Amino acid sequence: MLHPQARAAVAASASVPPVWTPGRDIAAARAADREAALAQPREDVAEVRDVDADGVPCRVYVPAGAAPGTVVHLHGGGFVFNDVDVHDAAARRLANRSGLTVLSVDYRRPPEHRFPAAPDDVDTVLRWLERTGETGPGPTYVHGDSAGGNLALVAALRNPGRFRAVVLIYPFLDPSAGFGSYHTAADGFGIQEAAWYWQQYAGSPADLVDPDLAPLLSDRLGTLPPALVVTGEHDPLRDEGEHLVAVLAEAGVEVVGTRYLGQVHGFWRHADVFDAAEPLTRQVAGFLRQHA
Repeated sequence: MLHPQARAAVAASASVPPVWTPGRDIAAARAADREAALAQPREDVAEVRDVDADGVPCRVYVPAGAAPGTVVHLHGGGFVFNDVDVHDAAARRLANRSGLTVLSVDYRRPPEHRFPAAPDDVDTVLRWLERTGETGPGPTYVHGDSAGGNLALVAALRNPGRFRAVVLIYPFLDPSAGFGSYHTAADGFGIQEAAWYWQQYAGSPADLVDPDLAPLLSDRLGTLPPALVVTGEHDPLRDEGEHLVAVLAEAGVEVVGTRYLGQVHGFWRHADVFDAAEPLTRQVAGFLRQHA
């Protein structure tokens, strides 16, 4: 059953034109999302600074009394939407709750920059981070939500041994939309929207079966560090995330899967709307600190 807050969010989203509407102005939608996000209250963080990671814009959040370690955060938005400004409030909460430095990555987005631009940008940031030590000593973690969860998983697969732990919040993993939850749990986000995002991201049909785009197809899943995978009960991405948990467990990876009952896709970022967002952020923080 949908949580009342989720039910209200789904009802509100029904009046918004779908992303696949012909002639949709992507630039205007991005600007509107940024304006709305920056109008929301944001927590103070001891230090916030923008940096250039060898051409990839990033934002660093250092909480008061930060413990050694850096969380590389990769934002969601179907690969197409959102940026470090839209995720600013969520990154601030993550830094403050975890007590770790957060590095939020403003990777290139389609349709202007299709696959593999985004995962290549993440690799660039990781090389820069290793070379410069910009965020200080300690372990590195990777964290992402939705499309950012895809990029976080791909980063861990491309860079085995690089991360102490990985956190994936309702990750967007399967371009084929082959799991049942696309038909049984598509509340506020459906199969047509998912297909549109993949169409923007992939540069060619062959990309849709590339493990760097579709990481469930990877033969390296057993190389992952400890992983936390979070899903929502009423999210079409639920089953692919939970399938990943099962695959990782069978491969011997230390993995924890958590399903948030009553919740829809996107709830983690909106702490002002969903009561479950704050407990989830604290769960993520605890998991990260557990693997310090």
